Order: sequence, then C-alpha cells, then structure tokens
Amino acid sequence: MPINSPRPRATRWSRLARLTVAGLAVGLTFGMTLSTAHAAGSILFIGNSFTYAWGSAVRYYRADTVTDLNNQGIGGVPALFKSFTQQAGLSYEVFLETQPGSGIDWHLDNKLGTLGQRPWDTVVMHGYSTLDPKKPGDATVLTSTVRQMADFLRARNPAVDLRLMATWPRADQTYEAKGAWFGKPIEAMARDVRAGYDQAAAGTPGIKGVVPVGEAWVRAMQTGVADDNPYDGIAAGKLNLWTYDGYHASAHGYYLEALVLFGSLTGRDPRSLGDLECSGFELGFSPAQVGALQQVAFDQLAAAGPITAAPLKLAKPAEPNRCVRTR
Repeated sequence: MPINSPRPRATRWSRLARLTVAGLAVGLTFGMTLSTAHAAGSILFIGNSFTYAWGSAVRYYRADTVTDLNNQGIGGVPALFKSFTQQAGLSYEVFLETQPGSGIDWHLDNKLGTLGQRPWDTVVMHGYSTLDPKKPGDATVLTSTVRQMADFLRARNPAVDLRLMATWPRADQTYEAKGAWFGKPIEAMARDVRAGYDQAAAGTPGIKGVVPVGEAWVRAMQTGVADDNPYDGIAAGKLNLWTYDGYHASAHGYYLEALVLFGSLTGRDPRSLGDLECSGFELGFSPAQVGALQQVAFDQLAAAGPITAAPLKLAKPAEPNRCVRTR
C-alpha cells in the first residue's frame, strides 16, 4: 500500500465502543504499575511518515535514544527533538507511535491499548497530509478524531499538554495536474492545512496550540533558504525541503520540522543550539545551512507568538561530532 494512502474508517459507534473498552482495559492493566514508573518530561509523538521521516536518513537516526512503541527501530523527527533537548540540557523521555498513510482515525481504531500505556506529560499529533485523503482540504474528520483522541489522553492525564502539528505543503499536490492544489501557489496548501488544524484545535478542549511547521517551510522558501518548486530544478545555494517524491521531506525538511517542534515545546530559541549543532553535523549539513534553518524556525515562532530570543548559549564544541548519546 502506498505511503500515506487512505484507509477504511470504523463507524462512529464502533469507535466510541472501542474507546470505552480500551480505556477500561488500560486502566486495569497499567494502573498499578505505571503510577510509580511514570517519569516527568514524557513526550509522545503520534503521526505517520511525516513523523518517522520516510525518504530520508532521519528515519533510523539515533533510534536508540527514543522509544518506538511499535518496535520498528525508528528514530525519525522524535530522535532529532531528543538530540536538541539533550544538547540544551533538558530531560525528556521521548516516545513515538506512527503508521504510514494514516490519519488520527487509524490510531484510534488500532492503537489505543498502546497509546494508553501511561499518562503522558505532552503529546504532539497530526493527521493525513491533505487533512482528508478522500476530501483534500476538508478538516471534518480531523476535527472529530482529534477530539476523540484528546478525550482519551486526558482521561489518563487531565493535565496533559496537547499539541497539533500543521504539516507542510506538498509539491506533488501543487505542481502536478492530479494535485488537489494544482494551479495554486505553494502557500495555498500550507494555509489550508493550517486552517484545518486551527479548526480542530478550536473544536477540542485542552489543545494548547498548533505547531506551525508548514508555515516555517513557506517562510524558508520566501526568504530564499529553500527552493519552492523541485520540479523545475533546485536553484544554486537553496535547499530542497522535499525528498525525491515531492511529497515527503528531505533530511533538511525534517530538520526544520524538528527545530520548530523544539522551539514550540520548550520555549527555547532554536538559534541557541548554534550552527555547529551536533545532529546537523552528523547529517552532513554545513554550518551555514544549520544556521539558516534555525533562523527560519525562530522567525516563524516569533511571528506566531512570544518567544525569548536566545535564552541559552551553548559552547561551540571543539569536535562537533561529539554528541550526547544517552537516553
């Protein structure tokens, strides 16, 4: 089945029944053990290939530093986030639960037992890249399933910090004739996707905010850091944020995603990591590329809301490939 391909959905009543049964089962199974094992600073990423970094070297990057709840050996964007927080001296237990070609409905139908294993401190989730695979741009299903997932997670921890992540615009959906946004500027899909996540957030109690990843991608293009159309060649000196399919991200695109997540979730200035940031070095990025992507992430976060400029100053490592590797 193609990555990010549509999957059948259960009926509303069967899903509600599953939520109820799963919630009871989770409470009975894990209530005794995890009440003492739960550690402060746990963060769970729920998503699909846009979280596990399909099509790039990030997919299996530092998989030993995070916990893949599906035991598929994935590091992905959560491992980049973990690396950034370790370098900043922050302690997070990082977990991920991902499925290719899925929206939040798939996780509701198939993974509640896994997702309910503990009362998470923070959860970041996103749905299908076009909001709805059958009705691109329509946020009805996203809004409904975000609400159901939020209710389930808040039943385990009423204080859970819930975030939605607005994903990036797809070049294949914009520049190819079969695309739902064909003939429109690349910014149009980013705006529509963000509007869908805003709708889902407004319709769901407990959502703290929307992480503006797609808008950061557009900003990178508008400021000349990244090329806006991979189908007509990549301009000299610019990055391609997409991988070869014009759909998923390149390592640079996932790196920008992780920087925006880092700034959104910690309140830290992404630029404070420095242009010799370890993961960028390990992925083969130049200091100039790292610095440019950090600046884009900061500028987008600053445009979206208050963020303290450079609250942290990391020392420049003499050997930038020496990074913290412990959990």
